Amino acid sequence: MKVCSYKGLSVVIMLRDEHCPPHAHVDAGAWSARFKFSFWHNGVELWDVVPLSHRPPVALLEGLRQSLRETDHLRRARWIWWTRLRTACLDNQWWDGQSNQVAVLREVASTSFRIGSAYYEPEENKTLLALVGAREGVEIEL
Repeated sequence: MKVCSYKGLSVVIMLRDEHCPPHAHVDAGAWSARFKFSFWHNGVELWDVVPLSHRPPVALLEGLRQSLRETDHLRRARWIWWTRLRTACLDNQWWDGQSNQVAVLREVASTSFRIGSAYYEPEENKTLLALVGAREGVEIEL
């Protein structure tokens, strides 16, 4: 499903055989790119471009990334991913309550809890985390 366009290129969420992490695709014919997004922060990053031999200019890739990062576009990408795939791709990762971010496994601290489940509320644009062993969950307003 189409999320947005930039300079005639469509940024889309594929719905067949899709996998974590959440990401969007751009297919330009000679090359394709994927951009990762998240249900716990508003950043977007370039994941990969194939083939490398036909990689487009950095400015075009950055423009695509910034377009997907726009509030309405990112919210639409999350909505498509969640409503079709029913995952925020956060289950069984670790949440660090001190830094308020997903922890890298080697950085898990005493303030970290395993994410038992994550639920995205599209209408409110927020993610709810149920943390294993914690007294309360986490509500992330995006």
